[in-house]
Amino acid sequence: MTVSAADGLDGAAPPSPNGDVAWDDFDTASYVADNYATLHDLDRRIIADLSPYYRALPPGSLRSSLDIGTGPNIYPLMLVAAASRRLEALERSASNVGYLRRARCEGADPCWTPFWQLCKQLDPALPEDLDEVLRGLTIHHGDALDGPLGQHDLVSMFFVAESVTGDRAEFEQLSHRFAAAAEPGGHLVAAYMAGMPKYELGGKTLPSFPLDRQTLEAVMRPATRELRIWELPADRTLPYEHDGVLLLTARAPDGPHSIPT
Repeated sequence: MTVSAADGLDGAAPPSPNGDVAWDDFDTASYVADNYATLHDLDRRIIADLSPYYRALPPGSLRSSLDIGTGPNIYPLMLVAAASRRLEALERSASNVGYLRRARCEGADPCWTPFWQLCKQLDPALPEDLDEVLRGLTIHHGDALDGPLGQHDLVSMFFVAESVTGDRAEFEQLSHRFAAAAEPGGHLVAAYMAGMPKYELGGKTLPSFPLDRQTLEAVMRPATRELRIWELPADRTLPYEHDGVLLLTARAPDGPHSIPT
């Protein structure tokens, strides 16, 4: 999933847990129209800032990569396509899984062309054809909390842990599970929406955790090494209030995984 909302802060309704949402009925078409019908400046910045990390990985050097909570957002798959020999996506929502399967079988929606052109410009080692990349995608329909541990050379997560729950404990659990999905020493790449108090989609208010950099640092420091977090400013052309984006790169700890409690 890649949506954000909050039921309230001080004096408002209690945080909404992930389990209260009918994710299978997620309005995928509206979400794509809101966020990816055009290449927003914020996504352009995210791609440009993260591309050097991916580009530093030799082509084909990763046995496998996993994107957690992909939703309909396929540019995390674009970024890793040169380095990874096997692309996998884990998504809970049936409607989003359907979107990914259609992209794999029928090709990507035309709205993704400028995203691919930008990724290809920044990393010439990417394959020539986006649809070829998507045809090799393995899609898993399942919950992030039930995903595999310690199996992938690189794990990514874009706008997920802060965007499916308003509860801090669940946010931490999802973030730690993300880190533990990488093999020991594996690569971790993530993007989080910061300070988003509310997100509505298809007439529904969806849960969100209002994240800041200090909280993300406190949550992820015990679960990673070589942690780097930096901020991008808010993009006011987006259809929701937010304080910007937090980007993260890190390595999974060496040795057996343990999820912090």
